[in-house]
This record gives sequence, structure tokens and C-alpha cells, in this order.
Amino acid sequence: MDKRTLLKQYFGHSTFRPGQEGLIDSLLSGTDVLGVMPTGAGKSVCYQLPALLLPGLTLVISPLISLMKDQVTALAQAGIPAAFLNSSLDAEEYREVLRRIRRGDCKLLYVAPERLRAESFLRLMEEAPISLVAVDEAHCVSQWGQDFRPSYLGIAPLLEALPVRPPVGAFTATATVRVKQDIQTLLGLRKPYSITTGFDRPNLYFEVVRPRNKGAWLREFLEERPRESGIVYCSTRKTADAVCADLLSRGVSAARYHAGMEEAERRRSQEDFVYDQVRIMVATNAFGMGIDKSNVNFVVHYNMPKDLESYYQEAGRAGRDGSPARCVLLYGPADMNTARYLITSARENQEAPDPQRVERDLARLDQMRAYSRSNGCLRAFILDYFGEFHTELSCGNCGNCAARYRRRDITVEAQKVLSAVARVERCCSHSMGASVIIRLLQGSRDKRLLQLGLDQLPTYGALKGEGQDRIRAYIEHLLEEGYLMTEGEEFPVLRLTAAAREVLFRNRRVIIQERVYPEAGTQRPVLPREEDSGLFEALRALRYRLSQEEGVPAYMIFSNKTLTEMAAARPVTWEEFLRVPGVGTVKADRYGAAFLKAIEDWRAGVG
Repeated sequence: MDKRTLLKQYFGHSTFRPGQEGLIDSLLSGTDVLGVMPTGAGKSVCYQLPALLLPGLTLVISPLISLMKDQVTALAQAGIPAAFLNSSLDAEEYREVLRRIRRGDCKLLYVAPERLRAESFLRLMEEAPISLVAVDEAHCVSQWGQDFRPSYLGIAPLLEALPVRPPVGAFTATATVRVKQDIQTLLGLRKPYSITTGFDRPNLYFEVVRPRNKGAWLREFLEERPRESGIVYCSTRKTADAVCADLLSRGVSAARYHAGMEEAERRRSQEDFVYDQVRIMVATNAFGMGIDKSNVNFVVHYNMPKDLESYYQEAGRAGRDGSPARCVLLYGPADMNTARYLITSARENQEAPDPQRVERDLARLDQMRAYSRSNGCLRAFILDYFGEFHTELSCGNCGNCAARYRRRDITVEAQKVLSAVARVERCCSHSMGASVIIRLLQGSRDKRLLQLGLDQLPTYGALKGEGQDRIRAYIEHLLEEGYLMTEGEEFPVLRLTAAAREVLFRNRRVIIQERVYPEAGTQRPVLPREEDSGLFEALRALRYRLSQEEGVPAYMIFSNKTLTEMAAARPVTWEEFLRVPGVGTVKADRYGAAFLKAIEDWRAGVG
């Protein structure tokens, strides 16, 4: 059977996506490959399809147990025999997987990199004919990557220890030039066919919002999307707990996930989200790698992440099926301090952070902050960061491109802010944080200000009538332009720089770009056409019922995008049903009768 027939039969597609065919052909010819493809671009097919055409077993090295389970379940839905070996199996389940491998009843075997060191596993690899090795999330091998896993360094020795070294495929969604070089070197790839299909995800709408109150903004955002599913990322466990508790108290269907929870509770939260028992997951970055849930409509970052690689990977968990989705970063001035503290503080099992690692991470944090404060095209910023050439200066599909800005001269306001910082330091013999400076400029009767005698300074109330958010924006702009600096990690204070004299004494103009409209982007995921929406809901209800009966996530039956196409095409015959993108022969045989009947019933009801 040829590759295109298998593509339609098992994966439901009539044509290959960009980059897939070259990677597949190279692996089939025995050549190593390195594929950098954005989330949702079909990386898995690049090794799953060759596994069906090659005679032996394909070994897939994957970082997380949850990823293995999801992949194997999805393959079973498509009719492809696969298995995994990890700590979630009991002794009899483990032995059964070994029996299947030895009988040749398994085409793909998923394992974690840590298992490669076990002698029993090495003996199994000597017995089983390995035709292909696929390394998923390959960026984990690089210390320059955001998810470095030391166990990935054991992959190259394993390959060399096999009786016959098979072709190796390395795949990732996020990799800078440096990380790609590390992947090739540290995995020992031999003259690989390398392709980067592009980092752009046209279906994702990026925006940065600076709300006065993040909690209120999130509640309003979710109220406008009562049927959409999404992830809310928080920088700390404490914030994740608080946000989840707030949503639950207001009747929002939500769960939480972070490393401080018991394993059983984390597993229950993940399963509830994947199986659509809850619609909102509130989590730290401990959640997400390998989560293949395709019907995620939005990802909101409640706090700024530490680097752009993490942000893009986490935001990319929205719209995996190609449907329009929204990725929102809520930026606040405290986010930079929190991120810097997380980078410079001692990590678990470390007496002190590695200085070189800290230096690299702080450099990446600066880029993340620049993205958060950029007035330019956010999509262009991301592509520039990953080194991808592009010609467009405005994508027309991000919060900044959809907004309007105006230039405003804030020289007088800047002088008042800088003067306040200088006078506080002289008055108190030490500097103060931004919140104190803001209250001083507003003329607050705060007890601490009065105790320190700050109400006697000439700058007390100098910006009375200005809102707290606007004064904070002035301070952030002065930090960005180098007129102010911060000192201290956990409790940073404001200090003047030498450049501040130019504004205070030489009247250098300070210009700020202010967003006028809209405050936040208005892009919403595109729903089915109005005339198709009733049928779409009927198909979605059927999909949910089948998923409950079979004990599999709903998206593994058909994605939202496939249901949208199905509602638009309204197939009547099995042949028409098979022509719907995302419907393969195996799934048509399994589900075709039920979905065709639902379409027929809907037609009769509206007719």
C-alpha cells in the first residue's frame, strides 16, 4: 500500500501538509531527519506513517506519560497498533506489551528517555527489529532550550548500542538556530534532511493586554465565551490556586494543575480537561507538553512567561486543529519582577543557580519583556525571534495590528516622576518601589507616606487626578527608555540613571505611544456559518455521547474543524462522508453510520 492511500485511510487527509512528504520520504529511504514544524502542523504523521510502511518496530522517545497515553489512544482510534512502556503500567500490562512486541503485533512503541538506561529495555531492543527511532520534543536535548531534559543526552548512546542503527527522526515545534544545532550534534544525527516549515500559525490571533484588574478581565473574557475551552497559564502555584478558586466560586467549570498537587489530583484534572468534563484549565507551566487536545479555543497567560520559546509553545496549544483561536498575554509591571526572581532563585535540588544558565535566561527574559511592551506586529516579533524571514510588517491579525496608537509628549509628567524618585531617595536615605512613588504623585493620604513625611515633598500630589495605571505606564516607559532602573530582586526599588539628567535639566523630550483603540483585540474564533451552526451543535452532541460511551476524548473522534467541514458539506452517502477533510477510512467505517444518521435527522427537522 502506498503512502497516500495510508494517509487517507488512517489520518483522513488526501494531501500532505507542507514539509511532511519530504520528511517521510527521507525516513523511508534510511536518512536521518530534523523537522521543526509548528504545533498543529502534523509532526506525528511524519513518523507514524513511515512506521506503517517499514517492516519492524518504530521506537518513539517521548518526554511525558500523558503524551504517550494520548498518542496511543489516538492511534488506536485510527486503527494503528501502538503501545507504551512506562510506570503507569502494572506488571501484567507490562508483560502483555512485551508479548505484543515479540509477536510483531505493535508498530509503534512509546517510551520515556529515562527508560533507555534500563538493562531489561536494552535487551528488548536487541531482540526487536527497530526500523525507525523518532525523538519527539527534540529541543529537550539542548541546554539552550526551555525544557532541557538531561535524560535526552542518553539517546545518542542508545542508538549506537543497537545491533543496527536505524534512521532517526527528530521533531520539535520551537527551536532557535542554536537549539537546532544542538539537536543535530547531541542526538548524533548523520547528515540529516533538515526542514523548518515556518513558525507562523496564521490561525492564532496574538495580543497583549494590560488590564487594570486581571481577575475582572479574565472573568469578562470567559463570560463572553460560555462554550469555549481554554487554558489559563499562571507563573506560580499560588496564583494558579487563587485564579482557579475565583473561577469556581463564580460557577465557571475549571480545574487546576501544578507540581505542588498530588499526582492523583493532577491526573484527574488533566483527564477532566481532555475529556471535556471541565472547560477551563488553570495551570503553571507544569501542564501542557504533549497535551494533544485539538479543541482548545484560547490560551490566556495570566502572567508573563520567562521566555518567548515557552510562551509560543504554550500559546500554541490553542487551535491545534487549524481553527481560529486566540492567544492573550496579560501583562503587568509585577510580572517582570516575578520572572526575574524565578530565574535567579535556587532551583529544586540546587544549592545555587548556575551563573551561565541565569545569564542566558535573563537575556531571554529581556526578549519576552520586549514582546510584551512592543507596539509593532506581534507575529513579526515572534518570527524575527526564531530567525524566520518574512516581508510583512503588519499581519493584520494581532492585537497591535488591529489597534490604533497615538504619540504623546509626556516630558512634563516624566520630569515629575523622576523628580519624585530623586527627592524620596534624599528624604529617606534609600529608594522606594514604584507603588510608593505612584501614591506620592497622586497625593495619597496613605499612612506609611505620612509617617515617612513624604507629604512634605514638593512632588507630593504632582500628578493628582492621574490614574494609577497611567502613572505606572509613565514609570514603565521611563524604565524602557533607560531613564530609570530597578535595584533588588524580590522587592525592587526605583533609581535614577545618568540619562535622567537630560530630562530633568536639559528638557529632553519624552514621547510615549498610547493605545487608543481597541483596548484588547476583538478577534474571535470563527464559528460555523449561521446556517450550519444548528447541525454543528447536533454533530458535537453526538461526538460527545460517543466519546463518553467509548471512554476517549471527544477530539480523538473528530476535531472541531472536521465537524465544521462536515456541517458545511452535509454528506448523505458514505462516499461523500469520506470526502470530508479529517475523515479517514477507519473512522468512516466506525462512525459513518451514526454521523450520517445525525445529518439526515437534522435535515428532516429543518426541512
